[in-house]
Amino acid sequence: MIREIVVYPDKRLKLISKEVLTFDGVLADLLDDMYDTMIARNGVGLAAIQVGVDARVFIINIPLEDKDGESYGEERDPNDQPKDNTLEVINPVIMESNGEEKFQEGCLSIPGVYEDVQRAKYVKVEYYTRQGQKKIIEDDAFLAVAIQHELDHLNGKVFIEKLSYIKRKKFEKEWKRKQKEGLI
Repeated sequence: MIREIVVYPDKRLKLISKEVLTFDGVLADLLDDMYDTMIARNGVGLAAIQVGVDARVFIINIPLEDKDGESYGEERDPNDQPKDNTLEVINPVIMESNGEEKFQEGCLSIPGVYEDVQRAKYVKVEYYTRQGQKKIIEDDAFLAVAIQHELDHLNGKVFIEKLSYIKRKKFEKEWKRKQKEGLI
């Protein structure tokens, strides 16, 4: 089921999400709905709080590349993004991070805005699967960036908070204008 996306500046995006204690059908339904919602909105990742659920859960679906190493791009057919290419992350904890890199990010909760954000280049994260199995994942590429972006959502942060003061003020002014004009 496709759920409504919580859009900035909704106060729920400021919540620090609660730890998941029960790994059951309700959690499985949430993960399935998050997947459907993310794919329907052409997203790469989605945190539970972005669909109004206060739980330390996010999913990431890394875009597939074609045989030449080129990304399929913005328009994706859900059949080209198999669900088994989706990482479901519950109660994540960063165990290690290092390095720095800038990467252009966007967010389903802040549609149409893309900015360069400084993140750790490498992360090692402990998390649980939908069945409650503990796992560890590490990456030093796009997945590391996506994990940090989604983890920020679980901690009540959105990527624009990482912008410089001047860029942030410019964003806020433009965002308010778009809201007044009904563009958001």
